[in-house]
Amino acid sequence: MNEIIALTACFTPLLSRTSLQQMRIIVLALLSMNGRVTMLGMSRWAEEGGSYRTIQRWFKSGLDWGSLLWTVVRTHFVDPQGEYVLAGDEVVVSKAGKQTHGLGRFYSSIAQRPILGLSFFALSLVDVKQRRAYPLSVQQRLAVTAKERVTTTAPKRGRGRPKGSKNHAKAAPVLSPELMLLETMVRTLLARIGVLRVKHLVLDGFFGNYPATWVTQNCGLHLISKLRHNAALYLPYSGNKPRRGPTPRYGDKLNYTALPSSARVSVVIEGQMQIETYQLTVLHKDFPAPLNLVVLVKTHLKSGKRAHVLLFSTDLSLSAGQLADYYSLRFQIEFNFRDAKQYWGLEDFMNVSEQAVTNAANLAFLMVNLSAVLLQRHRQHQPDFSVLDLKTHFRARRYLSETIKSLPDPPLPI
Repeated sequence: MNEIIALTACFTPLLSRTSLQQMRIIVLALLSMNGRVTMLGMSRWAEEGGSYRTIQRWFKSGLDWGSLLWTVVRTHFVDPQGEYVLAGDEVVVSKAGKQTHGLGRFYSSIAQRPILGLSFFALSLVDVKQRRAYPLSVQQRLAVTAKERVTTTAPKRGRGRPKGSKNHAKAAPVLSPELMLLETMVRTLLARIGVLRVKHLVLDGFFGNYPATWVTQNCGLHLISKLRHNAALYLPYSGNKPRRGPTPRYGDKLNYTALPSSARVSVVIEGQMQIETYQLTVLHKDFPAPLNLVVLVKTHLKSGKRAHVLLFSTDLSLSAGQLADYYSLRFQIEFNFRDAKQYWGLEDFMNVSEQAVTNAANLAFLMVNLSAVLLQRHRQHQPDFSVLDLKTHFRARRYLSETIKSLPDPPLPI
């Protein structure tokens, strides 16, 4: 318990004495237990003071989870001079029954279809140098029915430009529920981690559109994401000014099978694969500003088959290597999801009320950060020390403690 007390000492200003003591008991139980991570399972592995009713009361209490997650990261991992990016993604967990708060049908990338369960959107701080992600904000996303989803249909008009119309800035988009949740989470998180100089938000291809770009820039960040493989992109117009009319904005449409050789940055051959990297400044008719585009073209040397990936950013100063590297770091958040599901109960909890569901999900991600602190200490001596090794270590301590208690004559303290 002394190690857990030292680990959670940073929570002292954020929690009451009772809540902090209960959290320490729960954290120690999570590190020691095996089997499904439920409130009943925690009570069976908890030490004195961790009864089932106590754990139930703790799960019904309101906690500032954003501050708790950030406090762990700030205390143990943050380097004020380090390089960081924000990464966001959605995680879907399967749940049965009818009473769980937020239960609905969400698309699961693992099952490749919509499943009955809960959806959580998470924002993580990614350390570019250490190449690790640390969860900072987790919010539940509620299912939206077709009737509730906002749809906009512009009135039809005839061909050509209406007489008397003038150029104007692109209007603000109508935001979907997902983007409204994202904007709220990003603004809250940036206000909390103001000491860090974070400039980029990395999201997957679902957010590779103008509304997501507008939300990101409105929060003071640059977006890094992915476009569809057949996105209609145009080179800026570079010809002479026409004798009549304004200078065109759009030049030739980008042909992905014949990219300009002047834009090629590098060529790498890995086995039978050749990977060519191109970087261009392009225009998209849905985006008001130019985009920094990186095209990764993969060619199988033996068969000649070819495929390409379109990465983009609103930050025109990023190099091709930086843009591709930042986007690849987005996958670190998937390891957070894996650990939260596999070891810390994100897939196991059986809570049904709104507050209890929020506490169970955030506790799983808090354990991801706390276990990272403990793993960092052990890996100084054993580089291959894993989460399973960590849980085995604490379980062995628990078994030893119970064995000593069962002795007729307790041994002298060591």
